Amino acid sequence: MISATKPVVVVTHWVHPEVLTFLADHFHVVANQTYETWPRAEVLARCRDADGAMMFMPDWVDGEFLEACPRLRIISAALKGYDNFDVKALTRRGVWLTIVPDLLATPTAELAIGLLLALTRNLLRGDRLIREGQFHGWRPRLYGTELSGRCAGLIGMGGVGRELAERLKPLRLSMLYSDERRLADAEEALYGVLYATPEGLLAASDFVFLLLPLRPDTRHYLNAAGLAGMKHGAYLINVARGSLVCEREVAEALRSGHLAGYAADVFEMEDWALADRPPSIASELLAGDLNTVFTPHLGSATNAARRDIALAAARELVSVLIDGNPPRHAVKRMPSVCPTHVE
Repeated sequence: MISATKPVVVVTHWVHPEVLTFLADHFHVVANQTYETWPRAEVLARCRDADGAMMFMPDWVDGEFLEACPRLRIISAALKGYDNFDVKALTRRGVWLTIVPDLLATPTAELAIGLLLALTRNLLRGDRLIREGQFHGWRPRLYGTELSGRCAGLIGMGGVGRELAERLKPLRLSMLYSDERRLADAEEALYGVLYATPEGLLAASDFVFLLLPLRPDTRHYLNAAGLAGMKHGAYLINVARGSLVCEREVAEALRSGHLAGYAADVFEMEDWALADRPPSIASELLAGDLNTVFTPHLGSATNAARRDIALAAARELVSVLIDGNPPRHAVKRMPSVCPTHVE
């Protein structure tokens, strides 16, 4: 058991040194400063006597976890999507869950542009051809797809969708969007987008971007039926959550030629809170002859963004555990600052 005069905070993944310095001014810090994920059993062991924790994408918290960590008052998640945290269980126990809603959108939108270009202009295929010694000068091959004059469809118009629209606009694409909340006319004009139903967007778009949160109603949003509704020869880019698609059915759509290409920064096997998530990326999707581009969850992986995200999460810990205030970005508001346990 940890004995400390300061509150105890656990940081489950590597963060920049200045984040630890900031935390150490206020807390006894237990930090994972390796580049690997602690096993769940180790996270539990570290958090048993903790007052707060900074957690990340590979972590998941449910009622069983909370029962084993009775001192927890706040989990400050250094992320935006929180599908791997059981909000109901946290609320029942009076534990704050906070997120960082506004610092991931810009780098994720930039990566989405990179994936679009890599996919449509055969950048990885060209790189491999050169490295394998198969390039002997120009040849009429690896012809790709131009962006200008085509239609991009944005499924989800939150922070990432808006940042992406701003970056797509100069590329002279027309843009459709689909979202539960329709933008005001002035916002649509600002971002250069037109509203469409999901079905209309899929049927009309040459490039479809998945930008939704993962919820029970959005899991496998694009399954075989949804993919069949896409324009023949369209490209699909997923920078949100892997389980928004069924990877095996995406592979089938690629194999049939209905889908021209698929790029992803996220994968079904990462969605830790889903008990039936696959243990690995679908082997069918990794076939070398399919037009795919994959990155290992690099959406917000810039030094500046990750430092600022972790610092924002650290400030939430200070707000609750030191200042006695509610966090700025609580997922669910509660009537007062949480006690350690609420019956």
